[in-house]
Amino acid sequence: MWQCGCYIQVAKEKLNKMDEIDLCLGTNEKKEIVQYVEKYLQNGSKNKVEDVFQTKEYGDFGSITYTEKTRAVIKVQDGCDRFCSYCLIPYARGRVRSRKPESVLQEIREIAKKGIKEVVITGIHVASYGKDFKENYRLIDLLEQINEIVGIQRIRLGSIEPLLMDEEFLKRLKKLNKICHHFHLSLQSGCDETLKRMNRRYETKQFEEIVKNLRNIYQDVILTTDIIVGFPGETEEEFEKTYEFLKKIKFYKMHVFPYSIRTGTKAAEMEHQIPNAKKEERSKKLIALSEENQKEYHHKYIGKMVQILVEEKIGDEFQGHTANYLSAKLKSEGNFVNEIVTGKVEKSTKDELIVENVTKM
Repeated sequence: MWQCGCYIQVAKEKLNKMDEIDLCLGTNEKKEIVQYVEKYLQNGSKNKVEDVFQTKEYGDFGSITYTEKTRAVIKVQDGCDRFCSYCLIPYARGRVRSRKPESVLQEIREIAKKGIKEVVITGIHVASYGKDFKENYRLIDLLEQINEIVGIQRIRLGSIEPLLMDEEFLKRLKKLNKICHHFHLSLQSGCDETLKRMNRRYETKQFEEIVKNLRNIYQDVILTTDIIVGFPGETEEEFEKTYEFLKKIKFYKMHVFPYSIRTGTKAAEMEHQIPNAKKEERSKKLIALSEENQKEYHHKYIGKMVQILVEEKIGDEFQGHTANYLSAKLKSEGNFVNEIVTGKVEKSTKDELIVENVTKM
């Protein structure tokens, strides 16, 4: 049996003792998995798991992942220095390492030549991009350069640390005409006491101010988030604070996760672990709120004109997304895949907009 990836980094001592495992490769070694497997088959050379905290530079080894013909996901950063109390990622992925700007920009230029119109900029903690560079070059500098690349029409950001969205960042961001007005701000809890135990380093007041600023800048902005329910010590009062805060913020969509123990984290050792039944009950309440919000957002778009990047054709219908990441379905003659089209929203469902009278831009 062979094992490879993040889990190896945090469980290598345990796995090394298991006779049924022949080969262990860590996070940094997976890029050379073929070579290690060949060595194992030749001479039985076994484990290779480096200490990720000793890795100082980004391992640039073909970081592009195509999700569809119309969109490419570009990983620009690895590692995390935040050490949230529930998370193993810093131990599994190591410290922040940023991909060189020249590498990112060259790859996106090649992507544009292939006709791909949208890129998603992502990383383990993409808000930290550039903090390990000697020169003063951060994520906003990279985005400004990507915005100049001919052929790329949409730049979408992956999950973002809320504190990235300070006054200077937003002042420069709003000048970029290709930035998609959809931001996934990872909140995790709407209760300050819970956030403190999570070591999230911000309070709900700061988060609410960021949301206010984004909505002032982009009238059509769509905000999504992640929420952990049942974090150790989360009382009924704390959960209700989270629920009321989420009602006030009114995210378009919330990804709700029951807290799960990760051995080796501070949260795993905390007292007052929440029973699974209580986690499930709270999860259902937040999911219902999320679905209600999503349905209401879609209904508001009825009668409005929207622009859609068509991603695929299924039967006689086309599927795609608006720039602010609303799912849309449309019927039309011809082939619109990988085209940006304009149409009128005739109706909506809980999950998508139904668009008619489509024309190419």
